[in-house]
Amino acid sequence: MNIAASQAAPLTVTPPAGAPEIVLQGVRHVFATDGQPLVALDGLDLTVRTGEFVALVGESGCGKSTLLRLVAGLLRPTAGRVLLGGEPVRAPREDVALVFQRSVLLEWRTVLDNVLLPVEIRRLPKAAYLAEALGLLALLGLAGFERRRPRQLSGGMQQRVALAQALLLRPAVLLLDEPFGALDAITREQLNLELLHLWEARRSTVLFVTHDLAEAVFLADRVVLLTRRPGRVAAEFPVPLPRPRTLDQRYSAAFSDLCRTIKYAMAMG
Repeated sequence: MNIAASQAAPLTVTPPAGAPEIVLQGVRHVFATDGQPLVALDGLDLTVRTGEFVALVGESGCGKSTLLRLVAGLLRPTAGRVLLGGEPVRAPREDVALVFQRSVLLEWRTVLDNVLLPVEIRRLPKAAYLAEALGLLALLGLAGFERRRPRQLSGGMQQRVALAQALLLRPAVLLLDEPFGALDAITREQLNLELLHLWEARRSTVLFVTHDLAEAVFLADRVVLLTRRPGRVAAEFPVPLPRPRTLDQRYSAAFSDLCRTIKYAMAMG
């Protein structure tokens, strides 16, 4: 496989066809435990419009990650409905990608082969996706690292690889569970910008879980605050900042005021 010959291929960025709306109606989820059953979510209603970027915030344990796994089809709700494009979610779907807080790359595979893993799993022709994979790696600042192993990369670089892997097949829905939570502030800001660049080009429907209120406001069209466990929607905050976003907006009065408002709402429970 001639990487050098393919690297010049530009990354095409057409929106996914029919990025679906996400709808959760009266969702309750209970985890069975050895002792008392754990009610993670109860009576949760939420709609994420097609192509919208929504950030989920709330205290640890309020059910944010559980909500993502329900949308991804990794869990089934105890009660209520989870819909994508009007269809009930009963199992994982090929048009949905989930990115975790820590990358789950395969150590024995190169960076490029890790990115191409979804193609192999679905038995698609690798050659047809090579240019796309290389384009994503270049866009995410990883040109020249295609043949490295994950252990040879920093944490931030590993997360870039995981993001490229998730985006390779152009998912209509992108679910991100604190993907930048363990990174330093500078790397995190850079990845925020790179994520926004990709989303603005592709307009997937996005649910992004974070504990960082500034990150939530910077990225999202709307910030949704969940209550303490059992989680349900406590409040929603539209983000009035114009797009495309720039890091300078983080220092604006509107940005600071909205972060303060959400922080106060969270403290009030």
